[in-house]
Parts: sequence; structure tokens; C-alpha cells
Amino acid sequence: MWKVLLVEDEVFVRESVREIIAWEELGFTVAGEAGNGGEALEMIRRDPPDLVLADIVMPEMDGVELLRRTREEGYHSRFIMLTCIGEFEYVRQAMEYGASNYILKLSMSVNSLRDTLRKVSTELARDGGAEPATQEIGEANPQAVSASAMELAAASASAASNLSLAGTAVSISHPEVCKIIDYIAEHYAQDITVKSMAQYVMMGENYVSALFKKKTGQTLIHYLHRIRVEKAQEYLLHTDLPVHEIGQRVGFINDNYFIKIFKRLTQQTPSKYRQWNKTAE
Repeated sequence: MWKVLLVEDEVFVRESVREIIAWEELGFTVAGEAGNGGEALEMIRRDPPDLVLADIVMPEMDGVELLRRTREEGYHSRFIMLTCIGEFEYVRQAMEYGASNYILKLSMSVNSLRDTLRKVSTELARDGGAEPATQEIGEANPQAVSASAMELAAASASAASNLSLAGTAVSISHPEVCKIIDYIAEHYAQDITVKSMAQYVMMGENYVSALFKKKTGQTLIHYLHRIRVEKAQEYLLHTDLPVHEIGQRVGFINDNYFIKIFKRLTQQTPSKYRQWNKTAE
């Protein structure tokens, strides 16, 4: 059996990858798991695996740096990189350092992962698991970045959009996250939940929740609250509508909950906010 090390900081993604594949049928066994590159490197040093499935973007040490360090220290484990669209530059670097392939998390399926594992298994069998079928570090292979990787770059460019994220300019390049943000901007007053947004972009609920946090730095619900409070601030400053009606107009059904969230984000109640700002005018 070829030994596999799974390296992914998002636990549910790691669990999904582990569970969706009948590893032994393909000649592999999951020998270990790590939540970041630093932890993975220590595990590789102790017991070098035949294959590493590594997320590209991770805390402490990313997947590209893990691959680079692994090669520098003379370990020949093959690497498959897990990536989100918009991370093409990392993919390019990984391919130059000798990654066997990459898989888009968004479109990852059992079939695509099985096909990739079969390819790696064939390479390992051919080379006896001893030598990497890759170039040395720094020796860029023009063919390493495949046509499909170039398509990833094009998709990244077309999907990229500069958005105002709850008052902060943030560049978001993930199409599904962009769709959710656009939807919230237009429908913030409606009943919006993580479940409804997961259904909207046709992705798993847990995956959407973690992906949104990773790409924006805040949870989906926290972001929704900020948008609603910003809209409420506009009503408070530019209309004479009562507070309870403003709360309902921006999507808060419960008056007390509206006041609680508003105060949490502004350090003032809606009434105090209105009074203070109108006095300052």
C-alpha cells in the first residue's frame, strides 16, 4: 500500500477527502493527517509518505512552502495540491517545484480524485516509489503548468471582483463567495441563512460556511449582520422612521435582537446612534 498524508487546515474538507475515497481499492492507505504545513513537515521527516495531498493556502506554512522544504530536504513524496479558484500563482509555483497535479476544491468529485490517484499510483509503481518523476527545484518545466492550469488562471481573472465588504475594500476572487455577497447586497432584508446560501450556490453547508470565513475573514452571518446594520444606519440618519420599523426593513424580525446586534457592532443603541449623529450635525 502507498502511504498518504492528508494536509488541510479545514477539518471538514480533510474528513471529506478521507471518507469519499475507498483508498485501499486504489492501493493507498491514509497514514496520517495534519492541519498545517509545519506539522506536516515534521510528520514527513519522521515517516516519509509516498503521497501528500496538501491544501495550498494554510496557516503557519502553506502547501507550496511545504513542497519546497520537502524537496530541499531530499524527500521524494509526490504531491497533489488542493486549491480554490483564484490561487493560480500558487499552483504555478507548486508545479514548478514538482507537484504531480492539483485539484480544485470547488469541483472536486470522487471520479476526479480517483483518476488522479490512479495516475499517481501508476507513477509510483513505475518508479518503485523511490524517485520523483519531477524536475529539481528551480528548474522550471515549461510543460509543468498544464493547459488546465492555464484555464484556472483565466477563470481566476474573470471571476475576480473588487467588492466593498461591510465598509472595508476587499478583493474577493472566489465566484461562489462573490455570488453570495452579491445576493446579500440585493436581498439583505429577506430571510438569509447559511443553509439557503449553500443551496443557492449548490455547495455543502459546512463547506460554504468555512469557505466564506476563509475568503472574507468573517462568518457569513456576521457579514450579513454588518450589511443590515449599515443599511439601518442610513435609515436612522436620513429618515424619521421608528426604530422597530427600520429593524424590520433591514431584515431583523425581532426588535430586541436588532438592538442587540446594532449595539454590538456600533457600541450604541439605534436610538442613541440617531440622537448622537443628529446632534453632531
